[in-house]
Amino acid sequence: MRILLHDYGHFAFPVELSRELAYRGHHILHLYAGSNPTPHDLVSHNETDPANLIFQGVYIDEPLQKNSFVKRWLQEREYGRLLVAEVDRFKPNLVISADTPLDPQASLLKKCKKLGIPFVFWLQDVVGLATYLILKNKIPVLGSLIGKYYINLERQLLRQSEKIILITEDFLPLLEGWNIDQSKTVVIPNWAPINEIPIRPRDNQWAKEHDLIDKLCFMYTGTLGLKHNPVLLLELAIHYKDKPNVMIVIVSETIGANWLREKKEELSLKNLIILDFQPFDQMQYVLASADVLLAILDEDAGIFSVPSKVLTYLCAQRPLLLAVPEENFSARIVTQSQAGIVVNSNDVVGFIRGAEDLLRDDSLRDSFGKNGRSYAEKNFDIQLITDKFETILNLK
Repeated sequence: MRILLHDYGHFAFPVELSRELAYRGHHILHLYAGSNPTPHDLVSHNETDPANLIFQGVYIDEPLQKNSFVKRWLQEREYGRLLVAEVDRFKPNLVISADTPLDPQASLLKKCKKLGIPFVFWLQDVVGLATYLILKNKIPVLGSLIGKYYINLERQLLRQSEKIILITEDFLPLLEGWNIDQSKTVVIPNWAPINEIPIRPRDNQWAKEHDLIDKLCFMYTGTLGLKHNPVLLLELAIHYKDKPNVMIVIVSETIGANWLREKKEELSLKNLIILDFQPFDQMQYVLASADVLLAILDEDAGIFSVPSKVLTYLCAQRPLLLAVPEENFSARIVTQSQAGIVVNSNDVVGFIRGAEDLLRDDSLRDSFGKNGRSYAEKNFDIQLITDKFETILNLK
């Protein structure tokens, strides 16, 4: 079977799936957005990869302009044309596309329909709804119209897909309201590559290099974009600014990280450290250097987005502090597995109170960390997950 698996966001779990499918004899072309400013070392060959696995970046002509709506729209249409060209070149028997902007997703699906190639829509975020919720506030009237257009486009794409993989049952009522055929939908929750994130000691070389050994460290890693409120992280740094043994570390390169850099200089926050994305082979040590791992998500994103960083955090055996909508899937995982503290998205007071509770209680941090790792070990078995994909997609 020749499978084209496209992952716009460079997530670790689709890479792990591609590798496992290739080990099982399928010919895999794993495409990713080369111009997307996230780490690329995940999507590169290692010495154990089989010859039937190809990682390949798709590059637009200029750097991606995420903060310019018009420029980004043009670039995403360009990206769609490049994806279509790869379908012509590779001639797959099946296409799976995840975390993809809707315009290139539409181009890719249209090409598959023309060639009679089954198309699987791996629904990571409900992008149309997210676009509507974001733009209606940023661009009055026009933003609402654009958002409604993308809601309709996403609905059409889902209806035209042969299979739809959902990462949470929370999406099912929405798809039912859109009159999507439920028989072609299946829920496979996201996971994290637990074998790539073994438990590491707090005292490690990465922590030494960043002067974190004798500090208490709150850490946030990953995207800080339009659906994240960096004010929570800023308020945490301000709260601890007079305690030199408490550090807030941000590992990101996106718009929120740039805003925090400005605030760090403006307010002279020496306890706020902002670093670029780190190589994935260092992630196990980056996460191990934290005493508490942080995740945030805006209230409007509660239905349509599940932060994958939370799943990665669980592998590291560190306690979590989340400020996310209580109905979000990640909030339920952390609460039910007793892996950390969860407060609502805009609850700054609760966020800081949770930080205080975690810092003062070593045994609580230890218990939360172990519970999180236990959840990951029970749910992130790539062999069983790949079995599900092969069964659902009739690959066996």
